[in-house]
Amino acid sequence: MTEGKLQHPSFSELVRVSARIGCLSFGGPAGQIALMHRELVEERRWVDEEEYLQALNLCHLLPGPEAQQLATWAGWQLHGWKGGLVAGGLFVLPGAAVMLALSVLYGLAADLQWFAALFLGIKAAVLAIIAQALLRIAGRALATGFQRGLAVAAFAALFLFAASFPLVVLAALALGAIAGAKRPALLALKPAGPVVDDGRAPWAASLTAFVVWGAIWAAPMMAVWLLLGPGHVLWDIGLFFSQLAVVTFGGAYAVLAYMAQEAVAGYGWLEPGEMADGLGLAETTPGPLIMVTQFVGYLGAFRAPEPFTPLVAGVLGAVLTTWVTFAPCFLWIFAFAPWMVRIQRARWLKGGLAGVTAAVVGVIANLGLWFGLHVLFTRVALTEAGPLRLQVPDLATFDWGAALIALVAAGVIFGLRWGIIRTLVVAAAMGLALGWRAA
Repeated sequence: MTEGKLQHPSFSELVRVSARIGCLSFGGPAGQIALMHRELVEERRWVDEEEYLQALNLCHLLPGPEAQQLATWAGWQLHGWKGGLVAGGLFVLPGAAVMLALSVLYGLAADLQWFAALFLGIKAAVLAIIAQALLRIAGRALATGFQRGLAVAAFAALFLFAASFPLVVLAALALGAIAGAKRPALLALKPAGPVVDDGRAPWAASLTAFVVWGAIWAAPMMAVWLLLGPGHVLWDIGLFFSQLAVVTFGGAYAVLAYMAQEAVAGYGWLEPGEMADGLGLAETTPGPLIMVTQFVGYLGAFRAPEPFTPLVAGVLGAVLTTWVTFAPCFLWIFAFAPWMVRIQRARWLKGGLAGVTAAVVGVIANLGLWFGLHVLFTRVALTEAGPLRLQVPDLATFDWGAALIALVAAGVIFGLRWGIIRTLVVAAAMGLALGWRAA
């Protein structure tokens, strides 16, 4: 690291570096956070190390993609709202553009045999990728028996009882907050030092952020309501993903099963296996993994396009989804960043986050099992037995090709330590080969 006084970049320098980060931000949140640390803290000395870590703690406490919020905070720290908008926006836009192009291609080619074979491989590889994420997060989040209990309870509530995902998150948040305030050892929380109060309570800045960004968040929804009405698919898409933006704690993996189940069973936007296709596409693009929401919004509108053409409706659905997913991220940062020191020292807030993070392990286990059933079996039936709601596969529809690809993907990820993109390429090639042999 280059030691010395912090440097203050010009606005044009911030734009250039933010665009570079946005185009190179592959590898999930860990890689993206490390990339920003190298660019902003180590090489350019634009941001202080301690402040960077404090901001990262704040972003972990907020719903939404923490890496994008951290980029927004860095821009805000350097050039106010203008800098935050540029840094946060450029972190998202390259990946959004690529994801939109891939969604368009997917919508147009989904019925082709070779395309289905290609995505058989991608879907199977996603199972191994989810297993990797599950083990990584479990190793970090489950340090105590209480945390492991939260994870098991979250899995049972979702998979066995079909509980509402937002309710599971809120319950974990409440239990974690109580434990953090009363018994922090249950969550392995380290004691916080005294709060340094500089006497400035930035209520005006926070209130302004809520009003302005709340209006920005709601603006396209008002346009849809006025022009198309609340019965249109775009209204359903915008409303669903606006609600999702408020409960997206723990990263994209935490909400994927809920999103898929609602999109498939609730709205009929997707087929069960298509959610795994979208996740595979999102893994190959820069930017936050939650960009998979754009894929869902595109297909939902593409398949119910009136009064537009399918392509126009799909693009509108994708843009609306991206808007309502990421506009709240700017709201959270601009409203809460001025309170950063006080928030990140609040034990009950840190406890709430630790509780949600522990529950997310169970949520991701539910996601992996849900995806596994729908990727490895052609037919899965929902069976009810009292309060239990079990998903039971038809064993006669087992797909040996998908299972073989999933095993190979797991072998190269865990055994050879391959990266995600390289694994997806090999799995897609295997899917094509199996499809060619079957043709």
